[in-house]
Amino acid sequence: MKPVLLWPKPQSAISATLDRSPDDFTVIDTGSRYELRRLSELQSDTPILDPFPGHGKYYREFHSHIAASGCRYVISGLQPCRDVLRLGLCDEPQLVADEAPRSSGPLSRLRRAIVDPGSAPGPETFWRTAAQGASIGIFILLFGAFLDLARAILLPIVSALVIATMFGPVSSRVGRYRVPHWLFATLTVALLVVLLNLAIVLLSAPIIEWIGKAPEIAATIRNKLQILERPIAALRDLQNVISRGKGGDSGLGINIANFIQSGLSVLTPAIGELVLFFVALFFFLMGGPGLRAYLVLLSRDRDARLRTLRILDDIEHNLSRYMGTVSIVNMGVGLITAIAVYLMGFPNPVLWGVLAFVFNYVPYIGPAVMVFLLFCVGLVIFPSLGYALIAPIFFAVLTTIEGHFVTPNIVGRNLSLSPLIVFLALAFWTWLWGPIGALLATPILIIGLVVSKHFLPEEEIEVG
Repeated sequence: MKPVLLWPKPQSAISATLDRSPDDFTVIDTGSRYELRRLSELQSDTPILDPFPGHGKYYREFHSHIAASGCRYVISGLQPCRDVLRLGLCDEPQLVADEAPRSSGPLSRLRRAIVDPGSAPGPETFWRTAAQGASIGIFILLFGAFLDLARAILLPIVSALVIATMFGPVSSRVGRYRVPHWLFATLTVALLVVLLNLAIVLLSAPIIEWIGKAPEIAATIRNKLQILERPIAALRDLQNVISRGKGGDSGLGINIANFIQSGLSVLTPAIGELVLFFVALFFFLMGGPGLRAYLVLLSRDRDARLRTLRILDDIEHNLSRYMGTVSIVNMGVGLITAIAVYLMGFPNPVLWGVLAFVFNYVPYIGPAVMVFLLFCVGLVIFPSLGYALIAPIFFAVLTTIEGHFVTPNIVGRNLSLSPLIVFLALAFWTWLWGPIGALLATPILIIGLVVSKHFLPEEEIEVG
């Protein structure tokens, strides 16, 4: 039986796009409603190739008809279709059985026990499930220790892998124009190196200037915060009482130079890790297609290969789509912030726009740091505490609107991230890998959600 190819373009473009002859498929034009009758004899084991999902005047009607036929063997997207045909995964129709084998994992047994009280596990099953749960817990603890101990190696490699995955669609599109992968990888790494140098140049001059003025800035902040003098004095007295028995003379002082120096020591990566990041990024970009095919061919079973292919494609699609959308939104936030601080009289408005763009990649923590920086600088350049609060309040309102209304509506429901899960992931990866871990928290969460969606589909975890 020939695979069905949903094709909204002229059939003459099939050979150039998929490297296969149109005679190898049952080609159906999604732009013609009369083609629906050709799906009347569609069987559940008929492979469906859908290189351009959503395209075609009557695409929704075709999609509904295919779903009603019970056919669940659907390959969506151009790159998955090319991979399926190139790897020979579509020679024989594969039926996705409705009665899949029941999982024997501890979570599955627990769900069946809740749904079907009559099949409650006995003592042997209980202890076997407890042993499996304990093994999983020990593995998680050991894996967390491994992530912590191997931080110096894993952090740049994981960062490079995430960024290479984000550039996956761009690499595939460039590859269609016969551009070598090594050339694309070289240009991408060179562009990132140039952007890093520009960021260093942009940040170094203001930081050096503020460090040189640290005593004056500290005195100015201390004068502006006279309203907090009594609470600070009470806190100092409490601190002295606690440390009286230790013979220490503790007090509250502002040392901006030490604060900035410690912050830079945390935020600045080691030279070795930076070199490892760029080298790993180059090889990931250059060998991406080969690595993708290798991961697919690791599985002997055809269904497992198809699942691996779908997982890789969904990770690439969701990650690039989400990060691309967030990048565009962050550019808007940075532009609005730069214009706002310029009108308010802040120095270096371009620098503030870049900081707003970068910090907004880190949910919750990034905007909070930006609000704190705006408040501190406002204390120095404005005459009163009230004026110093204008910029932080403006940025807090701006990021609240962006985070709760703009980004969710643009991203849509295809990739809905729970705020609680995002916060927990952010807390965990920040604790484990520091500021870079905070940047990687959302991409790693997206990858985990995509993988769990394939291995734990909704129809398997619903209760009732």
